[in-house]
Amino acid sequence: MKKRTVFLIICLVVIADQLLKIYVKTHFHAGESRAVLGHWFQLYFIENEGMAYGWKFGGEFGKMALTLFRLGAVIFGIFYIKKIVEKKYNRGFIICVALIFAGALGNLIDSMFYGLIFENSSLVLYNIANIFPAHGYAGFLHGNVVDMLYFPIVHTTFPSWVPFWGGQPFDFFSPIFNLADASISTGIIAIFIFQKRFFKVPESTPIELEKKTVINDEVQLS
Repeated sequence: MKKRTVFLIICLVVIADQLLKIYVKTHFHAGESRAVLGHWFQLYFIENEGMAYGWKFGGEFGKMALTLFRLGAVIFGIFYIKKIVEKKYNRGFIICVALIFAGALGNLIDSMFYGLIFENSSLVLYNIANIFPAHGYAGFLHGNVVDMLYFPIVHTTFPSWVPFWGGQPFDFFSPIFNLADASISTGIIAIFIFQKRFFKVPESTPIELEKKTVINDEVQLS
């Protein structure tokens, strides 16, 4: 696979991710949802202070640490992608790594710059944020990640006999995420599913097998 193809994949994911985030940030107030396909698929605007799918990590210090970790992962990813392309790794594996890298880069952009270039989206005031205000809502490295993809495919209630959760509402799938999260998850899941194909050891030719047999016999005789 050529480097420009990998670069194109990454650019397409990052651009699509950022365009959707900017649209939602500048057209939705926090907590607003709009149906795309009935109840099954909604755009539901929330801002994530932590990791993917709404997981949080240790307050303001954790937020900065997470942003720096993302930055380190992206820098490492640049060199790793260059290496696997030059060494002609499996095409599918390279695409998966590119998807993971693109997702990490997309969320890194939010964490690094969104606090500087956007106003705050307040759930209390129901305000819609402007882009490039005089003052942003947070400093460098302290931006929130914009999430909006919500698929409450099943909306029901746990039966009363279920321990701990009886009578409580249940949604499947309840996490709200973005295209960057989806790109990362797709890459990781595909690597897990197709790992045998991606990391397949080439079969030895009859000549190579014969050489190995001769070498093993010589070692045993010595």
